[in-house]
Amino acid sequence: MQNDILKILITEEEIKTKVKEMGKQISKDYAQKNLMLISVLKGAVVFLADLMREITIHAEVDFMAVSSYGKSTKTSGIVRIIKDLDINLEGYDVLIVEDILDSGTTLSYLTKVLKTRNPMSLKIATLLNKPERRVQNIQPDYCGFNIPDEFVIGYGLDYAERYRNLPYIGVLKKEVYKK
Repeated sequence: MQNDILKILITEEEIKTKVKEMGKQISKDYAQKNLMLISVLKGAVVFLADLMREITIHAEVDFMAVSSYGKSTKTSGIVRIIKDLDINLEGYDVLIVEDILDSGTTLSYLTKVLKTRNPMSLKIATLLNKPERRVQNIQPDYCGFNIPDEFVIGYGLDYAERYRNLPYIGVLKKEVYKK
């Protein structure tokens, strides 16, 4: 697995430090609110697990599974909800927890859908942001790292369901996904 990595872009320590900072800020911003964390499966589950342990206020959690990539390295442009929420969002201040904001296609679609469910507020926390790939007009409210346009894996992010268990963010060698 390590032989497939071109380079480490963000170390495990850098991630831990940033997640702690984000948790502190979210705790402050949502101190008097009814926080609902919504994780986008599967990639964001690692980030969510670490982030929620750094949040010091009451927060509930629910999950959605959406897809716009399949086994490709590029979005198809078509978003499908594979698993919907179990909780009604009325009365909640919703924070979507995502692993990466890339083209914005998935999060743009998701925010439109969730706004129709009448949350008190709706914001986005993403570990990684790739602004140069954006095709939708959407920005994160909380962002861990801005990264260059490289294919990244690790810390929940995958290629064909592999590499999610790496404790850092790495750049995958092109020959691995150009086969």
